[in-house]
Amino acid sequence: MPDTMYVTFEESWDAKSRTGGGALSEEVARVRDAAGLPYAVVYRVPGREVPLAARMVVWRAGVLDSWAYDEYGRRTAEAELQMRTDEGQLLIRRLLVRRYPEGQTGEFDVHCPRTVVELSAGGTARISHQPQGMRGASLEAQLTVADEHLWTPRPGFDDWSALPVADALPHWVAAELVAAELGAAEPAAAEPAVAGSGWRLEPSRLLGSPDFDRVFRPGTHIGGVRVREAVPCGSVRVPSGVLAVDCPQSGDEEPRITVAVPPGTYPVEAASVEVADRGQPSYEELVAVRLQVSDVPVAAWEMALGPGDDTLRLRAGAAFGFGTDAATGAFGDADAWQDLRGLLDRASRPGSSEADKIASTEAGAHLDGGGLGADMAVFYTGGDGVYPVWVGRSASGEVVCVAVHTGLDLDLDD
Repeated sequence: MPDTMYVTFEESWDAKSRTGGGALSEEVARVRDAAGLPYAVVYRVPGREVPLAARMVVWRAGVLDSWAYDEYGRRTAEAELQMRTDEGQLLIRRLLVRRYPEGQTGEFDVHCPRTVVELSAGGTARISHQPQGMRGASLEAQLTVADEHLWTPRPGFDDWSALPVADALPHWVAAELVAAELGAAEPAAAEPAVAGSGWRLEPSRLLGSPDFDRVFRPGTHIGGVRVREAVPCGSVRVPSGVLAVDCPQSGDEEPRITVAVPPGTYPVEAASVEVADRGQPSYEELVAVRLQVSDVPVAAWEMALGPGDDTLRLRAGAAFGFGTDAATGAFGDADAWQDLRGLLDRASRPGSSEADKIASTEAGAHLDGGGLGADMAVFYTGGDGVYPVWVGRSASGEVVCVAVHTGLDLDLDD
């Protein structure tokens, strides 16, 4: 740590905004430490507005979280530690280290290389390394680790410098990664620090293979059902250049999913299939909706992420998306989202003077935002739950369309 470093104390710590919940004196922080009550330690250097690091301590709960920051205020590392009460040691449960290609790179940019290490008290380590960020493949391994790499002593109140700031990977992890990137199964050492089944290359959890083109291609047969002609569902004005996708009945202040698009007006289409059920009359079912940004062919599909979504925490076969308990979703302008939701609520009331703002569509409803300069396209989903939002990108990376699989369990993989 720098020789000029000093610490301040706070009641709590917000890692994103880098703000505390109220300044504490050293004396009060010391009392809270002894009592096991929450407090934060913030590491600073003179002349730098952004802290070097911060730690949130709750000994009564046996947890300690820490973050390291670069000069731009981006989190370069995050660590979660849990106390082993019988011996006063801390288990390094999770360590995430990020590397930023440029000063302008955003904190959670999908191109940001990062590595996560997750440890268990039983001596198992899971390492996931994404040298090209979320859009690239991951080097992954599950290994057995020696106790010396799992635990660190619980520090006394005046011994915070004994804990690493965690802005770099432990030496044994770095050695493992060097070996993995060279194609070696074990580190080149006389006595390896870890042992395990070796490394494997996993495809990106961000990129997917749903082929929405097929479900919008009339006459195509998918899983025994026939795709019908796509039906226009109005257009959506997006003057802010940020498209929102979420449940319009959600109580959240901000939309769950946003996608940057050029400001403009974009058509929305609904895809349906004809279902024949054991000799019964056939019926149509909505299976997908899309907002078309351009006519350029889609080269790759990418899962849209919401605040805090991280593919390193994504279980196999799972996906991020927007949640609904009203079986609906919607496209709309992000800046006008709350105003559009309010207008939708008023216009939906029986006898409303604004009822003419809503028109039924094949997907659900279209809301004309009028003077708001923005609109909303509401679509029904197959039920409550979480619905991924897929962004179709061109070969050059531009957004071509935004699509949601709304219902009927069809295999849209290539």
